[in-house]
Amino acid sequence: MPLQLSNMNNRRNFLKKITWGAGFASLGLPHFANAKSPSSSLDADESSLAYAGKQSFNMCGFTAPKLDKVRIGFIGLGNRGPGAVSRMSLIEGVEIVALCDKDPKRASAQQAKLEKAGRPKAKEYSGQDGWKALCESNDIDLVYIATPWSLHTPMAVYAMNQGKHTAIEVPAAKTIDECWQLVETSEKTKRHCMMLENCCYDFFEQLTLNMVRNGMFGELVHAEGAYVHNLIDSNFGKTSYSDMWRLRENMRNGNLYPTHGLGPIAQCLDINRGDKFDHLVSISTNDFQMAARAKEEAAKDAFYNEFAGKTYRGNMNNTIIRTNKGKTVLLQHDVTSTRPYSRIHLLSGTKGMAQKWPDPVRIALGESWVKEAELKELEAKFITPLVKHIGEIAKKVGGHGGMDFIMDWRLIDCLRNGLPLDQDVYDAASWSVIAPLSEQSVAKKGKTVDVPDFTRGAWKSNKPVSLSLEGGATTEVKRAQ
Repeated sequence: MPLQLSNMNNRRNFLKKITWGAGFASLGLPHFANAKSPSSSLDADESSLAYAGKQSFNMCGFTAPKLDKVRIGFIGLGNRGPGAVSRMSLIEGVEIVALCDKDPKRASAQQAKLEKAGRPKAKEYSGQDGWKALCESNDIDLVYIATPWSLHTPMAVYAMNQGKHTAIEVPAAKTIDECWQLVETSEKTKRHCMMLENCCYDFFEQLTLNMVRNGMFGELVHAEGAYVHNLIDSNFGKTSYSDMWRLRENMRNGNLYPTHGLGPIAQCLDINRGDKFDHLVSISTNDFQMAARAKEEAAKDAFYNEFAGKTYRGNMNNTIIRTNKGKTVLLQHDVTSTRPYSRIHLLSGTKGMAQKWPDPVRIALGESWVKEAELKELEAKFITPLVKHIGEIAKKVGGHGGMDFIMDWRLIDCLRNGLPLDQDVYDAASWSVIAPLSEQSVAKKGKTVDVPDFTRGAWKSNKPVSLSLEGGATTEVKRAQ
């Protein structure tokens, strides 16, 4: 049945430049998804930031009914999707029942992985509407979305409306309006909507989160995160059918990919669970490489003609966020400059700090870094139950050093045991929304922009992410090699 969308429609009355998208309408998306979301936050009236609707249901701490088996359908099998299929095929309590990609060859290629893992063949979906048919299937509990960014929200919204839990690759949404769509749909359908922020499950990030909870750094006052990764060759690499979507995304100017650096420190700061993001400012450098690269490529290959002469994002973006409690977060984003990879996980408190990227990891309990022996003691003492339980297996399985597998295993274990997820829809929205808000601020020469409260006040009483495995840890990994 269609949702009651009065709050959504009231909010849309504030938006001045939304037009109808015949393309989405032809796919049969729900009513509010038929409204074409702005391609950039700059197209939306800023009053949409101040949405004052009432929270219909609090998804923070929400426990869905236990699932003895978690039946998964995968959408998007180009880049991230195949790795997820491989990891999930190793986890007990999982049934991989559906594989979907616009290119039917990609779905078929994953069947060999299932056969190798001793699993039955999955149903295949393909073509323009294949993902929709997958979401409508009655034999799926969880839809795992690993498609280009612009499809994340429409697919997740449709899946939740079909009664499915959703797990979405980052970012979960591209616009402010899409963030609200995810929140309102999750609340009304009472279906989980988790953004697959794998960095929250990396080993040092888990360690520092536990140390924060135990007061080892005192009161946190500042944190830093980043995504600094030279992807210029990848962004200009030809892709088979995806319309060069990664390169097109870089025509937006802001912090376009904030969640890898932001997710772990947001959990340490108890964002949406005791504190919230209040406002931000964002500034970008000029573009010193991408436009020049587009011109060079076009001179050699007519395929790139449409990309020459376009305006691209600046090399480095700096975004500073202030929380309601007066703490600050510095985020950096640079995917073109020639420099080593870095995510910058930095926590600074009244009694000490922690830092990762560049390596080695360092911890200070006072004004000097602890020695290696003490660092090992801290690692042993403050290892989280999750890492202690599954960490060594995860390292063997792989996936960014094991954190991808920890994330997937934890998701399945929570669904099977009826536990709250570590990342809920408010996290998906508040971490993803930094991208469009940073665009607004950059375009207005670093003007301060307010961050919406997607919990609509519930952050004041929401409980922090649990580090306990109580009630869970029943999911085995018998197929791990």
